[in-house]
Amino acid sequence: MLHESRRNLDLMSLLLTSKTLHMATLNTLYSKITIPHSRIFHKFLTHVSNHEALGTMVRRLDFCHFNPSQLFSTAAERSLTQYLTSETLVKCLNLTPNLQEFLAQEYIDEDLDANVLKKLFFDLPRLQALDFCGCTSTPFKNAFTSILHLEWPAELSITRMSFHKSLTLPAQTFEIILPRLKYLTHLDVAGCRITDNALMSIPHTARITHLNLAKCTLLTPEVVIDFLTNHPAVRSLVFLSLGTDARSHQLLDVDNVTEVIKVLPDTLRSLSLKGSKMAPFHISLLRPLTKHLEELAIGRGLTLDDVNRLFVPDESEDLDEQITWVPHTLKYLDLSDMWCGELDLTLLFTPQCALLQPFSEPLDVVEVPDDAFKRIIKSTAAMKRHGWTTSERGARTWIVREHSHNCARGWKMGAEAWGMRKIPVARAEVGGMYGNFMFARKL
Repeated sequence: MLHESRRNLDLMSLLLTSKTLHMATLNTLYSKITIPHSRIFHKFLTHVSNHEALGTMVRRLDFCHFNPSQLFSTAAERSLTQYLTSETLVKCLNLTPNLQEFLAQEYIDEDLDANVLKKLFFDLPRLQALDFCGCTSTPFKNAFTSILHLEWPAELSITRMSFHKSLTLPAQTFEIILPRLKYLTHLDVAGCRITDNALMSIPHTARITHLNLAKCTLLTPEVVIDFLTNHPAVRSLVFLSLGTDARSHQLLDVDNVTEVIKVLPDTLRSLSLKGSKMAPFHISLLRPLTKHLEELAIGRGLTLDDVNRLFVPDESEDLDEQITWVPHTLKYLDLSDMWCGELDLTLLFTPQCALLQPFSEPLDVVEVPDDAFKRIIKSTAAMKRHGWTTSERGARTWIVREHSHNCARGWKMGAEAWGMRKIPVARAEVGGMYGNFMFARKL
């Protein structure tokens, strides 16, 4: 946010520089609007109400940094000001007819009433990205349910859609919306009640590069595998999460994992099999993927000795195969399913384990379970000798190479850390609640 404030101050100075720069600067100032609290929203709305031409310049409304506690201790206090309400949101959307990206989150979900949702889905023909991250309130669910019976258009303009952790929305939501996303490229339904029918209803014209099906407990492995194998929309996947919490749900068993690995495209850069049931023979199947993957989250059933085989050839292989060994491309490895003491720290710090060795580069980040992390932070001297350190944020814990490489990638849409749990639907710096959902929560 400090960067954003500095940027805006610089742009305001440019407004006074010359008439030539004035229009270009206005367009830059108003194309991407970030709303950190309701007073800023009120100020913005007042300004575009008085100067409607400015509203036509707006392409993004971003509420990911919105936090009512910055001004008010409760949402009820905020509502008394009437700055940000469902009525003022509709007014704002009416004044921004060229809007392309609307980024919401749980702190404003009670203001996303039926009129706001109808405006977003039915009356903004240029809208391409829509994010309802963490929206679970009863008013939000009821508002969504109330518009499902309406007559929907045959297709929607949205190409990047996130319902990340919108846990309360009924299954019918996805059965109505997904078939209308003919040009879908990004879909995040982590934790949602998406059904097999809804998944298979995605149009064949879609070209999905980013797909998050983590913790979708209504999906069956047979349909997920069929979708990944045969659906034309997922032939060029870059990001795929099939992660689950193994303590409460398992989507993929050993045979399912085998089938999934065999059909994954070489375009893939990030894969999560977290929570799945795996076996040592999967390492041989994963090895070809590690020549183009940058992120990999493994499931249950593997040991550190098994994982080590992703980084070095087997001693049993003949000399020619060892000489022609192709190095991996992994930057991030998630071992957080090795809980209850399953991560062998004695092996980790020995020369027999490749993970912490210099030759394991470009590997920079290894996510570890809580119990292992508590032991690792007591071994700071050993970590330092290997050139690694520890890091944590929220509920997640990592070991990180001290001289790590640049984390920015085009496919990460502005995220500059490894292991994101949420798919971004707009290219922007990651922060606020989106940063919390991406990097501070387990799954």
